[in-house]
Amino acid sequence: MDHTAAVSPESFNFIALFLRADWVVKLVMLGLAIASLWSWTVILDKSVRLTRLNREADRFEDDVASGKSLEEIATAAGERPRHALPRMLQSALREWRDARAKGLASDTQAAFLIQRIDRVLDAMIARESARAEEGLGSLAIVATASPFIGLFGTVWGIMNSFQSIAISKNTSLAVVAPHIAEALFATAIGLVAAIPAYIAFNKFSTDAGKFTGRLEGFADDLATAIQRRLSEKV
Repeated sequence: MDHTAAVSPESFNFIALFLRADWVVKLVMLGLAIASLWSWTVILDKSVRLTRLNREADRFEDDVASGKSLEEIATAAGERPRHALPRMLQSALREWRDARAKGLASDTQAAFLIQRIDRVLDAMIARESARAEEGLGSLAIVATASPFIGLFGTVWGIMNSFQSIAISKNTSLAVVAPHIAEALFATAIGLVAAIPAYIAFNKFSTDAGKFTGRLEGFADDLATAIQRRLSEKV
């Protein structure tokens, strides 16, 4: 490094800071940049998916509230609906039809049917909740690890800067400032990667929890509807 080079505003632009940094600090900066791009990919993907899931859930719940029969709504959803709500409806009705075909002769058999439907719906909710939460782990990793990785790059860069300054025996601020800036740049990149990931993690965790609650509420409504049918049949 040339410690006698004149300091100019160009000495502090991002490219100059990166090119002048030690190779370890460069690796830290590149790693944090990749982590930031990765987290933004997850953020955009989760935003689109959760928006689509809730929009489709709104449409389906509107159909259920329209007064149509559950069988009609389940048939209109097709054989393999993508959304969880119509799949839950079809699964509950399938269990209901199978039990009715075998005959429901007692209250005990009716209670077993409700338990079986609850287990089926709970399993579906667990799977859909896991899907809604996909990618949140990577956001948590970026949010928690990036500041510390950036700090490591900063500490390493400052150590090397002080070593170079000691060798050159020049402690003027004009010499020190650019090297301190390039070290601190690693922490800045770490924060740039961590802050959006942290905000997105909290938002999407809340959104996924709300979606799970929506599924659970629909499952409760289904169980109530089946129980009402059973009270009429048994």
